[in-house]
Amino acid sequence: MTIRVLLADDQPMVRTGFRYMLDAEDGIEVAGEAGDGIEAVRLAGELRPDVVLMDVRMPGIDGLEATRRLAGPGVEDPLRVVVVTTFDLDEYVHAALTGGAVGFLLKDAGPSLLMEAVRAADRGDALVSPRITVRLLRHFATAHASGADRGGPKDGLTVRERDIVQAVARGATNTEVAEELYVTVSTVKTHLARVQEKLGARNRVEVAAWAYRNGLAT
Repeated sequence: MTIRVLLADDQPMVRTGFRYMLDAEDGIEVAGEAGDGIEAVRLAGELRPDVVLMDVRMPGIDGLEATRRLAGPGVEDPLRVVVVTTFDLDEYVHAALTGGAVGFLLKDAGPSLLMEAVRAADRGDALVSPRITVRLLRHFATAHASGADRGGPKDGLTVRERDIVQAVARGATNTEVAEELYVTVSTVKTHLARVQEKLGARNRVEVAAWAYRNGLAT
């Protein structure tokens, strides 16, 4: 099925470039465009796209607030938002992921990674730009080593759930986890949903963060 994407960016040239790349890809189409955060929230509610590509710095409300309104805690039917920005500031990354975004991508990441992020978001997976991922993992590893921010107890997870958490922390997709553990993708999704419920995590990025804080990943 075709993945419908909403573009939210205040620069028309950026939207045009993204539209050109996305519409040229089989199985992806641009469902609409928004030039500010308020319009992005409105159009997302009307169009219900499969994926929203959200810029950060926009007039009206910024992309981080728009993301919270579309995918944040308490949203009954959250959309899958990938934040795409020029700025890889840690506060942006943190605000985006805690606000419900399933991905964080830099605009210079290139067409291939953009397509991968859209398809990952549509599958329910998460994708974060590689250089940001490395920095995040270093932060969580440092926090674990110092004994800070240990998170919740590990004994709430089954052995299989811990295996899946460790695989997710390495960046594995659901398909890769299924192949590694010799189970079906649907089984992985079921286990992951239980893990997220037990940990209070909204997405797999938060699951990976929990794994690093608690020493399940190195």
